Amino acid sequence: MTSASASTANASITGVSIAILETPVSLEYTAAGHAVASNWHILARMTTDAGPEGIGWVVANRGGLVRAMASAAAELGSLLVGLNVLDHHAACRRMERAANWVGPGGLATMAMSAIDIAQWDAAGKILGVPLYRLLGGAADRVPAYASDGLWYSMPIDELQKSAAAHIAAGYAKIKLRLGASGSPQAEAARVRAVREAVGDRVGIMVDGTESWDEATAIATGRALQDAGVCWLEDPVDHRNIAGLSRLAAALDVPIAAGERLYGLDPFRRTLAARAVDVAIIDVARAGGITPWLKIAALAEAHGIPVAGHVVPEVHTHLLAAIPNASLVEYMPRSEPIFTTRLTLEDGCLLAPDAPGLGVTLDEDAVRRYRVDF
Repeated sequence: MTSASASTANASITGVSIAILETPVSLEYTAAGHAVASNWHILARMTTDAGPEGIGWVVANRGGLVRAMASAAAELGSLLVGLNVLDHHAACRRMERAANWVGPGGLATMAMSAIDIAQWDAAGKILGVPLYRLLGGAADRVPAYASDGLWYSMPIDELQKSAAAHIAAGYAKIKLRLGASGSPQAEAARVRAVREAVGDRVGIMVDGTESWDEATAIATGRALQDAGVCWLEDPVDHRNIAGLSRLAAALDVPIAAGERLYGLDPFRRTLAARAVDVAIIDVARAGGITPWLKIAALAEAHGIPVAGHVVPEVHTHLLAAIPNASLVEYMPRSEPIFTTRLTLEDGCLLAPDAPGLGVTLDEDAVRRYRVDF
């Protein structure tokens, strides 16, 4: 081993700093019953004695408990000082042991996620390798769909315009939120209105936002099938695994769910029940990249494809790294804090070739949007 490679292999974490950023949205909307006027980021910056700094973050569309999460991230990050930056499992175990008394799940898991993402970004930068290649490099691009600006709070004419704009930008699939129209027929009517705007060749996906009971979900699912949707997400509460399983068996449209599950065990139970046709893994709720990869491997063992939930800057890398990738969701919640942008080509998001995550912070924006805690 050369002295340079030995130095890289022994790179240590020297510090983790945490910031809260409140970034604006281009258009206020309603999601899951609450008004959204801004996005909230927990930003982790990890320094190493090898030089490169790693960046990690989680993002939410509400501000409740973000200061508590930031405080948890600061405390957990301090526990990693001195660890080798390549020892991801050791870092996860150390944080999990410290947080076990308030977990599993919840804000402590999301706090760990921001730090774990930063650690992987630092590792990729130190090794000079883009993250998707460091993790396995199954592909260099991932089929994508657009889901921003397709809210159930939007009037039909605005929804049609937003959908058409995504198709003009190069997306071949889009996802609408449903759950507020009051009847299966009304929900299907929104889909048909969007179909008129985008044409027959576009894949229309729908997110039920856990709005329905099981009987309503069956009736609505059948109406949506007739309207031509290609994906039904979160039709019932994620805790109703038996209900999801019955829906998956009763409907022809694929059932996608999982974004609200924390860690490995809930996915184990959901996959064992054959409750989903597509597993959606949220890197923040998973606990970061390290556990995300375990969940993806578990899904592969069950023959189930995987999709990511928001944070496309991270999920494009993760999905490009695994053999059972399905779709990456384009949701630009974090674009205001970066100078870099993902590239869309032939309906796919390309995994950046720069080392690590390949993102560059806009330091002026970080200062502008920073919130004290």
